[in-house]
Amino acid sequence: MLQFILGCILINSPNVSAHGGVGMEDDMCVISIGFLKAHFTGYQPLSNGTEEFCEDIPEIAESIFVIEYLHDFLKEMQVDFRIIRDVNEIGVFANWNDVLAFENIESVTVFYRPPMIHSEGLLKVKYNFEKGGGYIGIVTAQHPEKEKMYHAVFYFQVGGSGFSYVPLFIVLLVLAQGLYMYNNRTSRN
Repeated sequence: MLQFILGCILINSPNVSAHGGVGMEDDMCVISIGFLKAHFTGYQPLSNGTEEFCEDIPEIAESIFVIEYLHDFLKEMQVDFRIIRDVNEIGVFANWNDVLAFENIESVTVFYRPPMIHSEGLLKVKYNFEKGGGYIGIVTAQHPEKEKMYHAVFYFQVGGSGFSYVPLFIVLLVLAQGLYMYNNRTSRN
């Protein structure tokens, strides 16, 4: 029985992810910018054609990021987009407090699009990654009338994932088999 449960978990595990502020909702990659939501998609047209990415970027290459506003209120806001290197190795747990902890965010910034109003509801940027590794995306939206800011912070890996789940799955399978054999031997005695 334990092996069956573990098998089900392993088969369905590619659909489970904990990648910071980017998540799958009804087959859409969605980021939360405060209480506002936007559809986030990455492309690498030169190396991966029209294939969409919402978390990890597979190649160290030119990438296009598209943020499509799902709330019309975002169309009235100044929105910026920044990519920083994850030099502190925060990973998937990156949040706004981690961003605030940088004394000089410019020193780790690899791309910055200054605040602009995107009345068409679409922010599109192109950046050519020259190094693989962990990065943190930061989207900031400023309320049009109040001194209030909304943030989305999300981690992503460029050039392959930093951690392969295959060794973990093998360990879990071996552990499950060991438990199964132990339980069978114990029940016979």
